[in-house]
Formats: sequence, structure tokens, C-alpha cells
Amino acid sequence: MAKVTGFMKRKRKFSAFEFVLLMVVGQMSMVHPSLSGMVEAVRAKISRVALHLRFTAQAAEFLLACLKMVLEYSVRPARITPSALDAFKRVHIFDSSSWDINPGLKQVLPGSGGGASDANCKLQAGYEYKSGSLGFFAVTEGIKPDQAYSNRLVDFVEKDDLMLTDLGYFKLSVFQELTAKGVYFLSKLLIGTTLRNAGTSEKIDLGATLRSFIGNILEINVIMGNDKHHVPCRLIGLRVTKQVANARRRKLRKEAEKKGRTPSKNHLALCDWTLFVTNASSEILPVNIVLSLYRLRWQIELIFKQLKSVLRVHSSNTTKEYRLKCEIYGKLIMAVLIHGIHSSLNANMWTTRKMEVSFDKLYKRIQERAFSLLQNMLLTVATAVKHFFREINRLAIACIKTRQPSRKTTLELLEDTHAFLLP
Repeated sequence: MAKVTGFMKRKRKFSAFEFVLLMVVGQMSMVHPSLSGMVEAVRAKISRVALHLRFTAQAAEFLLACLKMVLEYSVRPARITPSALDAFKRVHIFDSSSWDINPGLKQVLPGSGGGASDANCKLQAGYEYKSGSLGFFAVTEGIKPDQAYSNRLVDFVEKDDLMLTDLGYFKLSVFQELTAKGVYFLSKLLIGTTLRNAGTSEKIDLGATLRSFIGNILEINVIMGNDKHHVPCRLIGLRVTKQVANARRRKLRKEAEKKGRTPSKNHLALCDWTLFVTNASSEILPVNIVLSLYRLRWQIELIFKQLKSVLRVHSSNTTKEYRLKCEIYGKLIMAVLIHGIHSSLNANMWTTRKMEVSFDKLYKRIQERAFSLLQNMLLTVATAVKHFFREINRLAIACIKTRQPSRKTTLELLEDTHAFLLP
């Protein structure tokens, strides 16, 4: 850390601490962050132009080091522990989100071009559900596919962890590595993947198998892939309603029409099913928990929603690479801090009252107090932080999720589903 603080040497009274506060707390407190607004917020003896010149490679490196440090210390001992997840040490959810940026940065963060954007930024992120901690941040060009990061995910999980991902990360070699490491995975099946019967090694015609199946739940032990990528797992099929199936077929036809194609009859028939693959046994991952468990993936979608709607991580019109990175790293630091707070509050509320704290409400309540927090921290950090946490504890009740008996949360469903399975 000491090596990267040299960029803040200056003649005017503006410190590295004030710079970090502006990037982390200051941006959140401003509806439309600007250099002029930031200078006014800290009331420092620095001009707008002088602040502009502080966005350097060293400044971006400094904030990235701060982000890594916060991530390292963000895991809380407080944990959400529904009985259905007892078999898993941790439950990791990985996903990405991208957004267009100023075309002037197309050489740094290129987009797809053509009818899409010239410049695009993608954020890779992970969320560990049981501890409520964020991690695995990588800011890259938008044209880089998620599959390019699949191999890196293996380094973030340990034996007896469960990993939930969408089809963007589907990669047989990664599933093979996870299994060898003693890590469980749950993923939707990528249509077209080679499947063989685990008992006979005969190739499975998935379309014919599903068309001839009468029930609503299909479960088969299969082997995905070929001799090079040999992944033993369970194939789980859940039949959907006609309304859902027809909506899927309409979407499939529309997407195929855009590409000048016609979807196959087999692919259209598969719309009647939601198909999962997992290397977890039925003893630790019963079939009637699968859908509720996979719905946990929406937690990270909600996080991305708050990153954009509240922290406005996608809102920057600068053509300067290092200013963009400073702004993004600062906002990510704030997100990690908020989730550290959420983790403690949520675990306490669930343990004591069987209630959950809303991401959306907590982000907004903290945003409402961000400017006051910024001003107080510039005076005395200890007093400001003490006041802030006293305020957060008071607001915890106001951030509780509204309960709808007819529409249970995923956590409630996991508890109820597991209770249903007990003898």
C-alpha cells in the first residue's frame, strides 16, 4: 500500500484519504457526480482541473489495492444457514454484467461494434450466499465471453462448496476440475451437450427420451462429454406449464428469426422442460430442492441491479481510462462494505425473527445518508463510523423485506422444502 500512495503528493491540501472518500462515499451521495461537485463536497483547497489530473494509473492502482483489501476482510462470521444447505460449506453464485461506455475508450475496453456498442465494460462478480459476501471482481472488455473466466472460478471454491452458474459459464473441463476437487456444481444443461447413460454408456437421445416420458420429474444418472471431458452427474428434468413452454417457443422462434434460422423440432420440444445437471447426490441435493436452490442465482442479479440503480456503476461519460477505473473501483468498494453490513443484519434478523433484510431498501437508506457520512468522516472518522452504525441498527427494521404469505422468498422455500423431506 505504501508504494502506491505517492501519487497523492501535492502542494495543495488534498489527501489520499479525501480522494478515497470521494470515490467510495462521495459518488454515492451525488445524483450526478461531477468534479465540481466532488471538490465542493470535501471543501478542499483543490480546483476541478487539479482533481481531474489526479486520475492517473497510480490512482487506479491505489483504489484497486483498496478494493482487494476490503474484499479480503469482508467475510463475516454471521451466516444464513437454512437446513437445505447444511451439506455445503459455502454456496457460490457467479455472474457478469456489462454496459456501454464512451466510444472514446474503444481501444481500452472494446465493444462488439457494428450494431452494438464501440466500447463496453464487463464486470465479473461472485456472491457467497451463506456469508453474504461479495468477491471475484474483474473489470474487462465487454466482448470477452464469460466462458473465458470459467477456469478461474475453480480457484475460488473449495471442497464441499456448491457453485451455481448460468449457461454463460458452462464448460465441461471446468465441471471435471470441480468434481476432482470435491466441489459440487448445479447448472442448467447446455442443449447439444453429449449425454451417455451412466450404466450402459449408450448415447442418450434427449429429445426422444423427454417426449416419451409421462411424468413431470425426470432423473437420470448420466455422463456428460466424451473421453477427454468425462463428467458423471445427474440429469434432472422438471416439466413446465404449457404457458411457460409456449412463451419459451415464441422467444426461441424470435431469436432464430433474427439470425435467419429456423429452430429444430427437437429444440422446440425441449421447451417443455427445465433441465439441470449436478454432481451432487440425491441424498444431499434432493430433486425437489433443485429449483428453489437454483433460484438463489437471482441474488446476484439483484446485486447488479443495486450496483446500477443506486451506485450507478454504469454511469460515466469520461474518455479517460484511469478516471473510469477509479470511479468503478470506488463504487465496488462501497458495494462490498454495504454487503458486509447486510450480512450481519440479515443473519441476525433471520436467526432471531425469521425475517430478511432487503438489498434494495438497505442500499437506498445508506444512499440517503451518504453525504452526511462523507462530511462527518472528513471531520473525525471514529465518531462518524460510530454514528453511522448506530443509525444502521436503527434502520434495520425499516429495511426488512415485506412478507407475502402467498409468495414466499427463496430462503423460506428452502426451509419449507427441506422440512417437507424430513421423515
